[in-house]
Amino acid sequence: MKSIFKNLTLLLIIWLSFGMTNHAHAQDGDQILDGIGETALIARYTFKGNIRDWSRNNFHLNFQGSSIKYEEDEKFGEVLALSGVTNDYLTIPSDAIADMESMSISTWIYPRSKQAGQTLFEFGKNPKNKLAVSPLGLMEDGVFHASLQSEEKQTQVKAIGLPINKWSHIAIVINIPAKSYAIYINNKLAGESKELSIELDQIFDQDDNEKNLLNIGKSFDPALPNLNALLHDFRFYRIALSENQVNSIFENAAKGTSQEGTRIAKKIDELPTFPASHPQLYNEYLIEVPDIEVETSIGNLPRLPSMIEGKYKGQLNGPKVKVIWPADRDNNAVLQVGTYTITGKVPGTSFAPIAKVVVKEPKDISNPIRRLTSFALNQVTLQTDKDGTETKFIENRDKFITTLAETDPDSFLYMFRNAFGQPQPSTAKPLGVWDSQETKLRGHATGHYLTAIAQAYAGSSYDKELQAIFFRKMDYMVNTLYDLAQLSGNKHPDHPTFESDPTAIPYGPGKSKFDSDLSQEGIRTDFWNWGKGYISAYPPDQFIMLEQGANYGGQQHQVWAPYYTLHKILAGLIDIYEVTGNKKALDVAIGMSDWVYTRLSQIPNETLVNMWSTYIAGEYGGMNESMAKLYRITANENYMMTAKLFDNVRMFFGDEQHSHGLAKNVDTFRSLHANQHIPQIVGSIEMYRASSEPEYFQIADNFWYKAVNDYMYSIGGVAGARNPANAECFIAEPSTLFENGFSTGGQNETCATYNMLKLTNELFLFDQRAELMDYYERGLYNHILASVAKDNPGNTYHVPLRPASIKHFGNPRMTGFTCCNGTAIESSTKLQNAIYFKSIDNKELYINLFVASTLDWTEQNFSIEQSTSFPKEDQTLLTVKGNGKLDIKIRVPSWATKGFKVSINGKLQKLESKPGTYLTISRKWKTGDTIKLEMPFQFHLDPVMDQQNIASLFYGPILLAAQEPEARTDWRKLSLDASDISSNIETNGNPLEFVIDGVLFKPFYDSYERHSVYLDFNLK
Repeated sequence: MKSIFKNLTLLLIIWLSFGMTNHAHAQDGDQILDGIGETALIARYTFKGNIRDWSRNNFHLNFQGSSIKYEEDEKFGEVLALSGVTNDYLTIPSDAIADMESMSISTWIYPRSKQAGQTLFEFGKNPKNKLAVSPLGLMEDGVFHASLQSEEKQTQVKAIGLPINKWSHIAIVINIPAKSYAIYINNKLAGESKELSIELDQIFDQDDNEKNLLNIGKSFDPALPNLNALLHDFRFYRIALSENQVNSIFENAAKGTSQEGTRIAKKIDELPTFPASHPQLYNEYLIEVPDIEVETSIGNLPRLPSMIEGKYKGQLNGPKVKVIWPADRDNNAVLQVGTYTITGKVPGTSFAPIAKVVVKEPKDISNPIRRLTSFALNQVTLQTDKDGTETKFIENRDKFITTLAETDPDSFLYMFRNAFGQPQPSTAKPLGVWDSQETKLRGHATGHYLTAIAQAYAGSSYDKELQAIFFRKMDYMVNTLYDLAQLSGNKHPDHPTFESDPTAIPYGPGKSKFDSDLSQEGIRTDFWNWGKGYISAYPPDQFIMLEQGANYGGQQHQVWAPYYTLHKILAGLIDIYEVTGNKKALDVAIGMSDWVYTRLSQIPNETLVNMWSTYIAGEYGGMNESMAKLYRITANENYMMTAKLFDNVRMFFGDEQHSHGLAKNVDTFRSLHANQHIPQIVGSIEMYRASSEPEYFQIADNFWYKAVNDYMYSIGGVAGARNPANAECFIAEPSTLFENGFSTGGQNETCATYNMLKLTNELFLFDQRAELMDYYERGLYNHILASVAKDNPGNTYHVPLRPASIKHFGNPRMTGFTCCNGTAIESSTKLQNAIYFKSIDNKELYINLFVASTLDWTEQNFSIEQSTSFPKEDQTLLTVKGNGKLDIKIRVPSWATKGFKVSINGKLQKLESKPGTYLTISRKWKTGDTIKLEMPFQFHLDPVMDQQNIASLFYGPILLAAQEPEARTDWRKLSLDASDISSNIETNGNPLEFVIDGVLFKPFYDSYERHSVYLDFNLK
């Protein structure tokens, strides 16, 4: 019997190990519940003995009565029991109403009374503007009523009333673009209105969430009875569920097999389709696409050109042709010298260009050298435009700087003190959203905050009083974190034992295992047992649980990216040290980095590989970046070793033998969570800088090329997958944005673009390709600047790009942060950082962006004043102050196809100025010299790579959005002249505003109402 038990135990261990390994290896956007990606889920309440939110958002319910009651049910086990008495109801936190265009509610209900007027839920800002659902009728009619009403309009949907003393599943689906309001009962469409004309912003106060009421079981009308029913699995979604999704929820619950954490490749919804013969812009006029030949070395997949020169009918001067090439999943095709061919396709045509690949022996190639460096933020000052008007850069900067100056550091320290069991200052208030009491990511906003106030301090030299405010905030934050860190792993006067060794941390007091319980009752605060140097806003359990195989989720046996949060904190501390020289900030970073090294250096490599391949739980931000940077600062080899312990082996190198991966140009990031992995790539370029190991540079360079050419939307963002069914993931196959992208609810995480710009910046310091700064300009103007609210620093999380979308802005008062709210306070406090670069030898100056600003180059006794109203005008004037020889290198944008003129002191120069390059002016400069740059804008279309009639319209670098009067589901159709698309476009007298067929187009960064970024264009 013992032998059988041993064998069964061994088989179980093998099975668990196999299961964990394969789950991690096949990480393809897998935090999915019933086929619906987690980004769509606002809150879920299972009512298993509590009213906690099952989702990552921690919108725990508030019970308004004296005691909550649960009953044991034959079908669902433990369920919530509402009695119908006056105060027996629940409320959802008002912060749940954010970033939402459509919405759905799904729940199981067991009515126990026929009484009319009972309210299942009622949401809204007041009794005149609300969403109300009465499943048993408003009168004695027994009719299911669902209504959506504003002060001006009302839409009602009716269905057969629910039976009492029987479980029923209902789903309420409000699809604003489709103008649909539907009721599903037990997986059947029971009632629907297709004439919905009310927007959710009429029902909810989008500017002040606290004014919204979200009741479950009670009406706003005190005369109506409360709900007398049992409830199970109440879900709140920020999207309109499809019929298939409602079916999945119902069927899985009926079977008792709710699909939590199941990977699927099925799209969550479908976009309108087009026949193969549908004209796709200029491709309709193609007559030839040539074959090409490329070279590569053994082991490295070739870098195939994304665009090829084609020939068009007649005299049509069309753009380069987008060719979609197959993307290998390994490098087997290039393991020996020889030749082979790859056949591409051109969307909407029968053209199949062939790439002949010549595989050669590797050559000795010198490693890229970091030739450039950034200017300090205090050396570049944003200025008003030529007319004295504030630019978009200044507007956004000031929104953030002003609000940051008003923030209370104690809010950002609250959860740190809470974790260490320390008293709070009397006026301290905790942050909300992802930094609330029980959220496992708490502390992440503090890291962003540290970086933001360091940047705000460095960049606010134009206002000494403001600068002093940020200095005091930094000093206070660092001193508090330093004092807390000193407590960790040290003897406590009230406790005879303590543990200084990070690898020997015991269970929390009274506990028999590690857990992620952060509730007031359950959080451990025995900091003397946490190992020397430990600092975080939660105890060390999540780090230990990750090592032991814990996955991502909201339960106490699950974790949420502990190293992601830690990276933010370390990065912020290092930033403060670099800006101010604050030694305590460096000491805290060193102490925690030593803690990390001590633990990770003892973990088997196979375990590390699995950890970093695990969806979200293993997300580590840019820990490799911070460790490599700390190595450069301290020269301590342990930190470089630690950086390498964060190698995401499967993405970087393919496998533990380093057979392929991004280092050898294999696309290993398709289907992966975008912003989990982009910071790791940023870390790889920092690791190359610190180690000079060429693989790390190739990882970053290859990733950037693929991301920009195969995964990018017109605003410069990435991700937004419908396949896999997770809006935060890269699409399942490269160059298939239309087939697999454009997820419902939003496509581009703003923080992903923040990190793409950071990567682009770092790559450019090594390799001065103009295409890098072309992308930087695109992402900066058309996503980062466009992500900020009109009148406050509220900013976007997911940016929707479907027809007639509307941006949703969150965190206007900096009181509750998502990931994108965190990167936003960093982005908008360093808007000037890439306008100019200098060579490390101080002999070259790079002009990358055309932004009104002043550069103070103290090392060279030079200053440059850039006077312009760009992009409201297509020229800029640079005025030199200083004397001496200097090479000035100026970017000629790829969009400057109508010419690029350079005049020095009023005289036109004969300089080669090819779009997509840098030109060089080498001369001895003197104070008062001027350089005038003229770059006429023209209109051009930027199509979706695999469905080219769906395209965005640009004017120069600026993305123009069609202003839409109302919601819609179809792509707006417009026709343009193929020989000159500008001939159909009229100006309306305002800068950068145009009219096509009566439709107004404005810059995307100035679009705050409904708009369409992509349209269905036809070229005549």
